[in-house]
Amino acid sequence: MPVFQYRALQPDGMITEGEIEAAGRQDALRLIEMRRLRPIRLIERPNGKPVERMAKVALQQATGSAEAQPAPFRFPLLTRRRVTGRMLENFTRLLSNLLAAGVPMSRALVILQREAASPVARAKWKEIHDLVVDGMSLANAMAQSPDVFPKVYVAMVEAGEAGGFLDVVLGQIADFQAREKEMRSKVLSAMLYPSIIILLAVGVLAFLLTFFIPRFQGIFAGFGAQLPLLTRLIVAVSEVVRAYGLLALLGAAITGYLVRSWFVSEKGRRVWEGFILRVPGVGALVAQYARARFCRMLGTLLGAGVPLISALNVARRSIGNQTLVDAVNNAIDMVKEGKPLGASLAQCSALFPSAVVEMISVAEESGRLDHELVRIADATEADLDRRLRTAVALAEPLMLFFVAGFIGIIFIGMVIPIFTLQEYIK
Repeated sequence: MPVFQYRALQPDGMITEGEIEAAGRQDALRLIEMRRLRPIRLIERPNGKPVERMAKVALQQATGSAEAQPAPFRFPLLTRRRVTGRMLENFTRLLSNLLAAGVPMSRALVILQREAASPVARAKWKEIHDLVVDGMSLANAMAQSPDVFPKVYVAMVEAGEAGGFLDVVLGQIADFQAREKEMRSKVLSAMLYPSIIILLAVGVLAFLLTFFIPRFQGIFAGFGAQLPLLTRLIVAVSEVVRAYGLLALLGAAITGYLVRSWFVSEKGRRVWEGFILRVPGVGALVAQYARARFCRMLGTLLGAGVPLISALNVARRSIGNQTLVDAVNNAIDMVKEGKPLGASLAQCSALFPSAVVEMISVAEESGRLDHELVRIADATEADLDRRLRTAVALAEPLMLFFVAGFIGIIFIGMVIPIFTLQEYIK
């Protein structure tokens, strides 16, 4: 089991360090919080390597008692030039813990800057600190860096600042980021194996068409044999690939760039997202994923004390599909008019089935809306995970069948003439 080294704040404000065994990073954070500690840094210990030196250096950095050490040499190509999702999650969780412990905002940002392991993150946290010290709110300071802080993130921070519970909101954001990362990794893992099969199939077909088939073509031409129709088609495709393959790749790259530019535009994104929702099977998965994100975000905000209208305005940005966002906007307008949330969301049937609407309505009447929304998100994510696994389990044999079919057709087309060569030899 992995061993994690942590540094955390005790209830009395003192810093403590130690090690803990856990199945993963999230499990380690949970175990540390069970000890009534607020984690500041959590590092997985490398196997077989001592950590005393690491802890000593970290403690010196925190107290400022260490002598200036020369910066280690980093190979330029290997240096990270952007703030990663893990860096942002660590920043959010640590800032939440420091504010909850009563540390002033400016001092907390200084500590975050000092604790940053990456020069890029250190520079970004310093930029945030300087803007806040100059009088700008934390949300507005983060909004100056949209490439690091998403709009949903900034909106949640703004709601926390306005309500006076910024530390709670930041903790909720960190938990949401962890769950979002876990959900995204499940989707990527489900698509990994089919993608590898497609790449291997394309590579095998390219090899057969450009290297293997031309050898057979020379043999057949030497005997003056009339090739079967299937073989002639395969040879023609091979000649086209060898003659115009590079041009085709260049054209595909240009077309891909133009298509991507169109997708990035407002009109193109709306058309594509609307088309995806209408695709059988795929549209249901996209809507289910958006529902899980919306319910978790809304439940998280309501649990942190954000008013319903403000929480809805923030949560709708987490959906990701503009067609569904437009439908939720109509529901928000109905809530502003005084109608219940469940009845308002019922107008967006593509995102909220009748069963989900009923659960939301009952929870709204009983005053447990935040807990029920988080529970719906958990159930939706679990069902989505099962459906993705089932889809991948069905897609794998189908893809193998089609790949084997393509290669088999080429093999048969090359083998059939071999059996007729005896007639020409005689």
